[in-house]
Amino acid sequence: MSDISTSPQDQKMFGHPKGLFYLFFAELWERFSFYGMRALLTLYMVQEIFKALVERDAATAVVYASYGSLVYASTVIGGQISDKILGMRSSIFLGGILMAVGHFVLAIENDIAFFLALSFIIMGNGFFKPNISTFVGSLYEEGDVKKDSGFTIFYMGINIGGWIAPLLCGWLAAEYGWHYGFGLAGIGMLTGLIFFWSGIRKNVFGDKGLPPNMEVYEKRVLGLPQKTLIPVLSVLAVPVIAYVLSSYKAIAGGESFLGDETIVGLIFKIIGVVVIIYLGNIMFKATVEERKKLFMAVLITFFMTMFWGFHELSGSVITLFASRNVALEGIMTASQTNSLNSMFIIILAIPISLLWAYLSKKKLNPRTPYKFGLGLVLAGLSFYILSISEGSADENGMVPFAYLLVMYFIISVGELFMSPVGLSKITDLSPKRIVAFMMGIWFLSSAYAFQIVGFISKQLAIESTDANVGGLDTLGVYTDGFELIAMYSVGAGLVVLLFGPLMKKLMGNVH
Repeated sequence: MSDISTSPQDQKMFGHPKGLFYLFFAELWERFSFYGMRALLTLYMVQEIFKALVERDAATAVVYASYGSLVYASTVIGGQISDKILGMRSSIFLGGILMAVGHFVLAIENDIAFFLALSFIIMGNGFFKPNISTFVGSLYEEGDVKKDSGFTIFYMGINIGGWIAPLLCGWLAAEYGWHYGFGLAGIGMLTGLIFFWSGIRKNVFGDKGLPPNMEVYEKRVLGLPQKTLIPVLSVLAVPVIAYVLSSYKAIAGGESFLGDETIVGLIFKIIGVVVIIYLGNIMFKATVEERKKLFMAVLITFFMTMFWGFHELSGSVITLFASRNVALEGIMTASQTNSLNSMFIIILAIPISLLWAYLSKKKLNPRTPYKFGLGLVLAGLSFYILSISEGSADENGMVPFAYLLVMYFIISVGELFMSPVGLSKITDLSPKRIVAFMMGIWFLSSAYAFQIVGFISKQLAIESTDANVGGLDTLGVYTDGFELIAMYSVGAGLVVLLFGPLMKKLMGNVH
């Protein structure tokens, strides 16, 4: 039996801890499963789950937004359970198994199975996602200069998975049926778990990722050790989440007790009010210097939420636009267009990181507020490209694929301006005593981004069946909506750029 105390730093590959490459492939396949499923989800709901409803686009928008919000909110809870009880290894295994079950349940042609499947994926992602990234950091000693490049390698795995998955799952769904595409996503998740298990068997992680306190791990609650109780409670929570997901009135065919509100939407409104009150209390007690930096941390989170709210339309409205109004024949399917963002991230990540390094040497590297402002402007320009595509439409309302390609190129550049710097700036700007709380707010911001997705998608919903609405009708709805999004995003970006000097002053020595 191998010595579990062996340090992962002692096992190297290309100058990095060997465990990094096992986590790289585990995350690559997990993201393969996640993005493969996501590429099919909106089209599957519109064309299958809600096909009999006139309000099928609206129902799809609400379920997609609720699913996305809960997927990201679950990471806050899953991360806490891992830190206090399970440890990263057990959390990753539990999360991966729950997600794999969810993907395979999606392969069952049944409406109840559909909501149960989404709920399994939500629960699983909560345990898997926050822990595997943290695991990567734990493999490096404090101050190791190779840590940043290790994360770069790891995040490349995310984007490779996000690039390949829509292509393969989308092709299977188009050629053989939806459930083959969902089934392949499940196989991807199991493959990721096999890589992770292989790393444990070969002891490449040393003693990293074990439960923080074995006594707490084994402690009995309700007659069960917590290591067993948590998986049991996770499974029991699945039908509850499934009910919450299906709370929209259009799905049930009648008025919900919440009217137009969903249970998920109401929950996030309440959370938002509580967070604002708590932040206000923290601000009141903080020193003047802390208050300045904390205000900037909140602003950065707000603008990042707005950006992701527009960006994540790629899995909903933009996929429907691609399906109904983009000439894709002989190029790819609408679900496969979800691969374009990850493809451009892979192509552009190194050149843009080299650009920042070059500008740093010249002392011209823009401060964070300017990068955020430019990122929002670029996001707006990408939607403006889609809005002007109407001028090139044929008699059936179909626009050239080039518009979609250029749109994804521009928004991917915007993503690389904003996403890599956001998280590190939150930790730099937050007082040490509330860093964990602010990290939770940062993760919740992605959940709120999906509430923006749901709102926009409902505004652009087509109330129809395929028979009574033509391509020119849907094109007008979408391009008008894209123009409004462009105005809001560019406007927000220009405001950030205008007040950039003031924001720099508030941030102090944080770059």
